[in-house]
Amino acid sequence: MAFKRLISLLTVTLSLFLTTTDASSRPLSTPPKTSVLDVVSSLQQTQTILSLDPARSSFTSTRPESVSLSDPVFLNSSSPLSLELHSRDIFVASQHKDYKSLVLSRLERDSSRVAGIAAKIRFAVEGIDRSDLKPVYNEDTRYQTQELTTPVVSGASQGSGEYFSRIGVGTPAKEMYLVLDTGSDVNWIQCEPCSDCYQQSDPVFNPTSSSTYKSLTCSAPQCSLLETSACRSNKCLYQVSYGDGSFTVGEFATDTVTFGESGKINDVALGCGHDNEGLFTGAAGLLGLGGGVLSITNQMKATSFSYCLVDRDSAKSSSLDFNSVQLGSGDATAPLLRNQKIDTFYYLGLSGFSVGGQKVMISDSIFAVDASGSGGVILDCGTAVTRLQTEAYNSLRDAFLRLTTKLKKGTSSISLFDTCYDFSSLSTVKVPTVTFHFTGGKSLDLPAKNYLIPVDDSGTFCFAFAPTSSSLSIIGNVQQQGTRITYDLTNNRIGLSANKC
Repeated sequence: MAFKRLISLLTVTLSLFLTTTDASSRPLSTPPKTSVLDVVSSLQQTQTILSLDPARSSFTSTRPESVSLSDPVFLNSSSPLSLELHSRDIFVASQHKDYKSLVLSRLERDSSRVAGIAAKIRFAVEGIDRSDLKPVYNEDTRYQTQELTTPVVSGASQGSGEYFSRIGVGTPAKEMYLVLDTGSDVNWIQCEPCSDCYQQSDPVFNPTSSSTYKSLTCSAPQCSLLETSACRSNKCLYQVSYGDGSFTVGEFATDTVTFGESGKINDVALGCGHDNEGLFTGAAGLLGLGGGVLSITNQMKATSFSYCLVDRDSAKSSSLDFNSVQLGSGDATAPLLRNQKIDTFYYLGLSGFSVGGQKVMISDSIFAVDASGSGGVILDCGTAVTRLQTEAYNSLRDAFLRLTTKLKKGTSSISLFDTCYDFSSLSTVKVPTVTFHFTGGKSLDLPAKNYLIPVDDSGTFCFAFAPTSSSLSIIGNVQQQGTRITYDLTNNRIGLSANKC
């Protein structure tokens, strides 16, 4: 009798860790494919990110092997370049009282970014010129030098989910932190004299201190490539606006950009921003990694680039590499697709998902770019939470719910998330594995922490996907964390390697 009670107890205990299956779709004898979520480790990181003192953080770079700048091969920009890559959330002391308020501010900004991306693509599809939507630069404005008094970070701007690297600009090179963005093309930095600048950790760049700084004229080819530009005293002026209402305005110029001791690229077109406002953090500007002609990748004629995004709550770093990483036979690969209406974004061929090893039933065309340029799936390192077209999201979520009926449900919804769990009493938990399937037959199993994330420091975890009413789907950086993403620009392939960070 005691033996039977022991067997019964073991069965109940195991059921907390093994998820159930949908009898209509899976034989009862076939257990679902599972992944282990380390609850304790995730919650420890929520405390670390709030208590981190940026002044004591070490950002000393691992210097790569030096490249001779006189090497003709290097001058053709085909040699490897490498930079350290950090989560921007470790860059500024947190202004949040608890982890939940940090998450909510991240999600608020994330929603603004997604809306901006969707609008940018819609404008391109519908043939709307963004310069017609709002006034360009006020030609009567005169730049005024003023002391920087804007706080390093506000509650709204902290935790945007972006990543940054330290890059040199000018001759001699002035090193500064720049946000990396695969969804932007125009490179820019804050410049003196400031009409309105936010505070940054490094001194604001003074173009007169660089012997290689050159203002671009209104007739320069680079000026005509800007989405929004104006002319004053035969100098090209630029304006870039972002989905959250942030913007930068200033002079368009060229200067030398240095990648640590890897090497440097001369005459890179970049904005010298004298009026920069909005939800920027302490970084000095932005490095555009998009597919447009003004991006750093195109200007340096990169054959490939890759990055591995560390957990945003981790003080660790990884790397951003150009022209160095080759795709291996064991890597998950997907076609790198282009939208004929807009060249900024990197689209990839996604065919569907599996949950617990069971294929999720969705339409074959749900992730396709249609004839007008609408739809499709883009990779974006600046968006945090993956957005899926509503039908696809509902199918994925419902499949996950069917296999987690034994897990304790948490709050019904938190901001973007409608599927949450209470793991407060657990140290680890087995959950159904979520798998991406790519066009061409390759697939990638996501680590559990890439789709179940803490939203407070008390054990509430949410399914980190969200629906969008747009036909565009976006794979965000939560799902990219810990995976090296390689953009093979020569062969139009994207590689996803789980163990190459």
